Amino acid sequence: MTASDVTLTDVTGTERRHRLAGTAAILALALGLGGCASLLGGGDKALPTFDLTAPAGFSAPRAGSAQLVVAGSTALQVLDTERIVVEPQPGQITYLGKAQWADRLPALFQARLIQSFENSSRGRAVGRPGDAINADYTLLTDIRAFGLQTFGEGPEAVVEVSARIVSASTGRIVAAKVFTARAPAAGTSGPDATGALDAASDQVFVDIVTWTGGRV
Repeated sequence: MTASDVTLTDVTGTERRHRLAGTAAILALALGLGGCASLLGGGDKALPTFDLTAPAGFSAPRAGSAQLVVAGSTALQVLDTERIVVEPQPGQITYLGKAQWADRLPALFQARLIQSFENSSRGRAVGRPGDAINADYTLLTDIRAFGLQTFGEGPEAVVEVSARIVSASTGRIVAAKVFTARAPAAGTSGPDATGALDAASDQVFVDIVTWTGGRV
């Protein structure tokens, strides 16, 4: 065996030890990160996500040729979330487990309300803030209630929304109304709760579009 053979063997052994040490460090880091992910909930499966629909196939009166902007909906912090509200007792708020909305509720409500206008005869005269239109009126909506009540005879979806039409030229409120709709739920699971809330919100969407169309 020559001196060069001995040197080659030594270098190979050193590299092997370095590789083993590096592999052990990587495994330790991966295990550590996995533990952190578990603590943070990163290891959980994604929550089932539900959407609202926009009603279609209905007509809305049109008082004139005014252009309307539908502003972003507002809501209290308890509703300004992707989580689905449940009221087990009057005034008591909790959230539905293993289910969530596709977006924050105010953003989702605004998007489906605009789509409801677009699905009606008012579609060409409606836009959202930031659109390049010269709006005559702004529609403001505030979500007062949007959840499942379970303290009655059976679970029931309740949607209540306050709406105001504001003149763009004067800033004055020209009309205001509170819209409420209820729909029974077959149960308290994600599909049952969101299905009932979708039915109640569809009624509110139709009512708001019809009411607005008769005034602008």
